[in-house]
Amino acid sequence: MNLHALKIFCEVARRGGVTRAAEALHISQPAVTAQLRTLERELGLTLIAPKGRGILLTEAGELVAEKAERLFSLERELERGLLDYKEGRAGRLRLVSTFLPAHYLLPQALARFKTLYPQVKASLQTLNSRKAAESLLRYEADAAVIGGAGSWEADGLTGEPLLDDEWWFIVPEHHRLAGKRTGLAEMLEEDFVMREAGSSGREMLLAVGRMYGTKAPKAGLEVNGPGEAIRTVASGYGAHLVSALEAAGPVSRGEVSRVYVEEELPVNPIALYTREGEDRPPAVEHFIGVLREVLTGRLDRE
Repeated sequence: MNLHALKIFCEVARRGGVTRAAEALHISQPAVTAQLRTLERELGLTLIAPKGRGILLTEAGELVAEKAERLFSLERELERGLLDYKEGRAGRLRLVSTFLPAHYLLPQALARFKTLYPQVKASLQTLNSRKAAESLLRYEADAAVIGGAGSWEADGLTGEPLLDDEWWFIVPEHHRLAGKRTGLAEMLEEDFVMREAGSSGREMLLAVGRMYGTKAPKAGLEVNGPGEAIRTVASGYGAHLVSALEAAGPVSRGEVSRVYVEEELPVNPIALYTREGEDRPPAVEHFIGVLREVLTGRLDRE
């Protein structure tokens, strides 16, 4: 079926005459008439009949006009949807992330993003780094935010650095070292609230001691989970080595205090990963922009 001729017929039916349809379409009356005759020949039906200075739709014409209006309404809806998608106002955003960015970095960025782009369907799933990368490679996610990104590689992915998460020593608010600078050896004389064996915080604490040749820190108390460790310190006991992302909130609220050591501590790189060689969907590009704005604001505050 000649859709161009069908569209012209719909305009004639909608406006009740060839002249008004020609004016609306910015084409000549003979051109409109020719297209109508072409459509009628193709369908083998008479669609319009003269009625004074206007036209009258035949029964077949009414049927064709009704169905065609639905067809072109769907076309307009499709065009609007595609435009919204191209401009990033619609679509989906499926994120996977490791624990730290998922809990302390992405919620603020996602809240801001959804405020700006409410029609985009967004989701966030927390996985370990390997599973996050695999999910991205299997097309189950559109982007991955992975901590410790410098310690592993995955073919088919490309990474962009977001920030270097620092390690901070924290102590109770009224501790003698609160807010002060000291040497690592003195810091490690404290009783430590230690994470469980195998945790990144515990391994980093032990690694820092080995790196600078100090004695091993003393575990005054062992807990599972970063929240429990920070709350224990906030309650008045021990020292703890913790991610800056986790500690920034409690430090800013005065629940715990940071201790600045003279020695340089390693950092935990956090990076954004997408599939290599692919154009990122517009909604994903918008989210990355929002995420970087949030990070810039965070770094400025720090």
